[in-house]
Amino acid sequence: MSMDEQSRLALPAALPAIQPGHVWLAGAGPGDPGLLTLLAAKALSEADVIVHDALVNEECLKLARADAMLEYAGKRGGKPSAKQRDISLRLVELARSGHRVLRLKGGDPFVFGRGGEEAMTLIEHGVPFRIVPGVTAGIGGLAYAGIPVTHREVNHAVTFLTGHDSAGVVPDRIDWDAIGRGSPVIVMYMAMKHIGQIAGNLIAAGRRADEPVAFVCNAATSEQSVMETTLGRAEADMLASGIEPPAIVVVGEVVRLRASLDWLGALEGRKLLPDPFAEGRKHSA
Repeated sequence: MSMDEQSRLALPAALPAIQPGHVWLAGAGPGDPGLLTLLAAKALSEADVIVHDALVNEECLKLARADAMLEYAGKRGGKPSAKQRDISLRLVELARSGHRVLRLKGGDPFVFGRGGEEAMTLIEHGVPFRIVPGVTAGIGGLAYAGIPVTHREVNHAVTFLTGHDSAGVVPDRIDWDAIGRGSPVIVMYMAMKHIGQIAGNLIAAGRRADEPVAFVCNAATSEQSVMETTLGRAEADMLASGIEPPAIVVVGEVVRLRASLDWLGALEGRKLLPDPFAEGRKHSA
């Protein structure tokens, strides 16, 4: 990397560099390029080849070298997509050709990002690699919507789950009864397609039909939109609204805090409301 690039990115000199024949599996965060880690930004400026997902913001890719090769390997539900095994083997092929390879994924590669599968393939073929964690959408994306995944007066636990398995259906290995009873806040990735069934499972497990739910679409991007509803109305309101994936869905009382913590909306001129739990604290003091 040139001195001009080092200065432009303001990167510490002590950060490791991608070596020829190595693969870095990195997370790009949920959207805003400002949420890239320093290590991911450095990898973008050094890689010979960047194999990126559909959810990587194009602004992040502008940090790539001018002569870097960009390969799209996005997987979107219901649309033609490369097979996961083919993507993994392509990483092996590129590394064996002596390239410095960056596999860039939206969010975090190890949080419902198939990074573990790709890393195992690299191990299988003797390709050295590094994992560069990213800001996962289930935390960072919700933060951009003004929804904290934890709050001391609301929850002391949170569950992250995926709304579909490798076959594209609701995972049958999820213990919905246990999650419904035991997790005050549930954050769901890739759940829009099956939200009706998932909501039904949670209500059957004892969750209230009027429990707050939020859909955060295109989180941490200029296209971000948030729809608030309830568990019982989640599917109907989603369909009526016309919102589309990608989206993070969160269930729990933390959704009510958005009225107070929607900092992005406040920057755009929307008024923040008082703490919705203040009255309860007053009476319990």
